[in-house]
Formats: sequence, C-alpha cells, structure tokens
Amino acid sequence: MSAVRAVRRRRWGHGRSGEWLLRVHAGLVYLFLYAPIAVLVVFSFNRSRLGVNLTGFTLQWYAALAKNDRILEAAWNSLVVAVVATLASTALGTLTAFAFARHRFAGKTFLEGLIYVPIILPEIIMGISLLVLFSSIGLRLGLLTVAIAHITFSMSFVFVVVQARLHDFDRNLERAAMDLGADEWQTFWKVTFPLVFPGILAGALLAFTLSVDDVIVTFFTTGPGATTLPLQVYSMVKFGVSPEINALSTVMLAVTMSLIVLAERLQRRKISGGL
Repeated sequence: MSAVRAVRRRRWGHGRSGEWLLRVHAGLVYLFLYAPIAVLVVFSFNRSRLGVNLTGFTLQWYAALAKNDRILEAAWNSLVVAVVATLASTALGTLTAFAFARHRFAGKTFLEGLIYVPIILPEIIMGISLLVLFSSIGLRLGLLTVAIAHITFSMSFVFVVVQARLHDFDRNLERAAMDLGADEWQTFWKVTFPLVFPGILAGALLAFTLSVDDVIVTFFTTGPGATTLPLQVYSMVKFGVSPEINALSTVMLAVTMSLIVLAERLQRRKISGGL
C-alpha cells in the first residue's frame, strides 16, 4: 500500500508541476503580447508630456485630440473610407459566398482559391500593384482609390466569414418553409437571411476594422488631402511619441477591440437556438 501511495504522490506531484509550468508559460506569452499595449494605455493618462516617468493622472491629452483639426480631418477620412469599403465589400463578399456555397460550376475550386489570395498576399505587394493599376488608367489618387483598395482586400475576409456560416446552415429549414407554402423570396427573407445575418454582420465588422487600421495599402493608394488616421499617426510618430499619440492610439485600440470582440461573438453564435 505504501508503494502505491508513493507512486500516486509522485504522479500528483508531476501533475502539479506541469500545471504550474503551463500557467507560467501562458503568463509569459500574454505578458509578451500585451505589455507594450498596456504601457501605451497607461502613459496616455500620464500628466508628463515627456512620457518617460509617471507623474500623475490626467485626461488632458484626450481633450487635446478633440481640438486637433488634422486629427479630426484624418478621422473623418478614415470613417468615410471604412463605411464605403464595409458596405461594398460586405455586399460583394456575401453574394460571392452564396454563389460558391449554392452552385456548382467549372473551375470552382480554382476560382475560390483566387479569392483567398488577397488574404495571404503581402500588403506591400497589393499596395504597389494597386498603385500601378490606378496610375495606368489615369485615376487620381485620393479617398476613392483608398476605398477601392480597401474593398479589394476586405471582400475576401467577408467571403471567408459568410462562407463559414453557410457551411453550418441546415438547408432542411428552407425545404420545410417551402413545404409550408413559402415561395423562394419569402424563404430567403424569413428563413435564410435571418439565420445567415450574424455571419454577414461579423464579416462587415471585420471589414470595418481592417479598413480603419490599414496603413501599408493606404500609404500607396492615397493622395493629397486624403490622409487617414493611421497615416496621420505614422507621420506624427516621426517627430517623437507624444502623449496625444498615446491617447489617439488608445482610442483606436478601444474601437478596434470592441469591433473584433463583437464580430467574434456574432460568428460563434449557433444557427439553431442562438438567434
């Protein structure tokens, strides 16, 4: 009995050691990922302009953002581009996802693979290719070209999200609705669309987030008077990291994280009983 207890005690000890190692490993990973962000957020409330030492709590840098005309103009440009890119990419991505999920046609696998290319393609290559395209057709760089560029890569992300939703869709619900007398149009609006809508909304939120945060593609496709918020932050950082930049980055972080969390929660909702 004593030998059995000794073996159990050793196993219990090994299990406890493994659990603590796992916790330490997880803690170090999250510390590595989020420590820089935490420092940025903390110093956005720091009273000191130099931002080296913590000297007290203040909200004056957030108030200064509201009085900075260049930041407000850049924020407005980002919002306009993001809304246009979100609406267009959501419509195109959703319709494309339905086409691939509901129909069979020649070259379907190859064409579906082409839609994933903008996701894996380095942004600098996409930015240069779009710049060459706009220059070759004589399209003046501005908010329009930035919006077109954002639609180009956002559509693929919307396609992936909506397609995943359609894969889980139970088409017996549509057949049941049509057996009960609904025509195709009524079945789509009263059965299909409400069930797929969380995926469409999640894709739209993801597209909005990607558009608001994009720097590289925007850098190659923007023109005079069309500076977006990420580019404005980039230009301000060249002269040093000021508390206003910390505050602005914190605001952008809060908006982005809120949209990502909302998109993730909508994407995880189950079709049956979750709507």
